[in-house]
Amino acid sequence: MELNKCINFLLSSAQNVVFQYFSQKLSPYNVTPAQYGVLNCLWNHGELTPKQIGELLVLEASSTSGILDRMQKNDLINRSIHPDNRRAILVTTTKKADELRQPIEKIVKDMNQHFMTNLSDDEKDLLSKTLIRIIQINKPEKPLH
Repeated sequence: MELNKCINFLLSSAQNVVFQYFSQKLSPYNVTPAQYGVLNCLWNHGELTPKQIGELLVLEASSTSGILDRMQKNDLINRSIHPDNRRAILVTTTKKADELRQPIEKIVKDMNQHFMTNLSDDEKDLLSKTLIRIIQINKPEKPLH
C-alpha cells in the first residue's frame, strides 16, 4: 500500500505537523498541547476527577496522571479530596492557569485558522465529523462533544 493511502501515515503526519506548530506557540506559556487539553476540559466543565479528564481526552489513566503531575508542579492545577468520596480526587485550575485562558484560546483559534484556511466551511465540518467518527470506532459508548 502506498503511504498516501495509509490512514495511520496520513493521520500521524498531520498530527505531527499540527503538534509541532501548537507546541511552539504554547511554549512561551510553559504549557504543552496535552496540558492545554486538560485546561480546556477544566475551563469548560469546572472541577473534574482525573478519570473524567481521561475520558474526555481519550487518554489512559497513566497518561492522565503524568500530565496532571507536571501541571501541578507548574502551578496550573490543584488536586483536592472529593467532599463526597474521600477516595476520589478533584482537579481544578489555579489562578495562574485561568490567567492563561485568553491568550491560549487565541492561539488555538489562530492555529485552527492557520491549518483550515484553505478549506471551505463544508470541508471543515466534514473533516471534524470524520475525525470524531474515527476516534469513536473503538469507543462508541463515549460520544465526543
